[in-house]
Amino acid sequence: MHNARGTLGKLVDEALAGKEVILARSGRPVARIVPLNETPRPRKLGALVGKIKLPDDFDAPQPEAPS
Repeated sequence: MHNARGTLGKLVDEALAGKEVILARSGRPVARIVPLNETPRPRKLGALVGKIKLPDDFDAPQPEAPS
């Protein structure tokens, strides 16, 4: 890890390029540098139009449940 302090920028660049970067202390792996997942795109309004069918009585009052 001591060597990583001076080369952190380079290690991050390697991770962004797809290379797995493992940091070790005394020869034992202790951390991994990986790129963050891309931020999800906002949902597109109307993406499901025409794909979902609701029955005509969808908003009709429900029958009383037996007690």
